[in-house]
Amino acid sequence: MKELTVISGKGGTGKTSILGSFATLSGKAVICDCDVDAANLHLILKPDIKETHPFIGGIKAHISSDLCSKCGTCEELCRFSAINDNQVNPYACEGCGLCYQVCPSGAVQLKEHLSGHWHVSETQWGPMVHAKLGIAEGNSGLLVNVVRKKAREIAADRNMPLIISDGPPGIGCPVISCLAGTDMALIVTEPTRSGLHDMERILRVAATFGCVTAVCINKYDLDEENCREIETSACKLGVPVIGKIPYNQALSQSLLRGRPVTQIEENEAASVIRDLWHQVTLLLGV
Repeated sequence: MKELTVISGKGGTGKTSILGSFATLSGKAVICDCDVDAANLHLILKPDIKETHPFIGGIKAHISSDLCSKCGTCEELCRFSAINDNQVNPYACEGCGLCYQVCPSGAVQLKEHLSGHWHVSETQWGPMVHAKLGIAEGNSGLLVNVVRKKAREIAADRNMPLIISDGPPGIGCPVISCLAGTDMALIVTEPTRSGLHDMERILRVAATFGCVTAVCINKYDLDEENCREIETSACKLGVPVIGKIPYNQALSQSLLRGRPVTQIEENEAASVIRDLWHQVTLLLGV
């Protein structure tokens, strides 16, 4: 099987809208939402959840009031300031276990912490694996790995040749977890100075994974000078620009309707995205 990951150096470039359209065009792919910190692919694909599983993101400290001698040692030594008045703030606790080691009364316990949930669903266009972290929860890179592993299992069980993943923005841990082992990374950017800067950063990260890499410029006609700079920069980095999507109200309307843009009346953006998908399949060999 082959894996396509759609990512961006910054948020708000339109990668989820493009990935949602890809899902309607592939007809043979497992859909994977790896943007677990801000999952929103489900808003346009309307998945029917079949399975829900807990995600244990780590451990947190808990202090038993019955055993605590109120000596204050744990509060004094906690470098994360997670303990106050012999109570642990779960949002500040990093689960390092120091309080457990130094407590003279044995009042501290380390317990598994529920950080979110991941789901296996069915959509009109194929199976989907997606997840959502709880508020202020971490370890998103581990959750991305869980989601991708399940998507691969489904693809193998159903003999499906392709996995398409909506990756997170930026260059952090969840992005690295998305890129590891993928066959192709499609970077979606926009014609702004920040779009250029962040595209260059994520292209350098993607280059370390040895996957096929390409660029798509969304809303390219809003600033054609910046668009040319992006094309020049991508060329210098040896990465092809395989799509330039114009600004089109149809994309905004599709989001308001909660549908992929390829599923509403024919429009220029949908036509360009179809051409973009054709270029992706050529590069992937599917």
